[in-house]
Amino acid sequence: MAAGYDLGARKRPVNLTLNENLVDQAKALTGNLSAVVESLLSEFVTQERKAQAARSRSVAEAVATWNAFDEKSGSIADEYCSL
Repeated sequence: MAAGYDLGARKRPVNLTLNENLVDQAKALTGNLSAVVESLLSEFVTQERKAQAARSRSVAEAVATWNAFDEKSGSIADEYCSL
């Protein structure tokens, strides 16, 4: 799978506030905690982008369905409008 970010981008230190015990456990399991976190963060970003795209498609489908209904049947408000 292709990375969804620039693999050649400059790396920089960041400050995170994490549970010390959890960090210690993770360090004991890997030789490169930064690489593991970067990989997990990449997966998170990819999944969130997919979820946002799905929500956008869902909204667009709902709008298209409503517009088709309105075009075919007219506005529901027209029945009740006294203006």
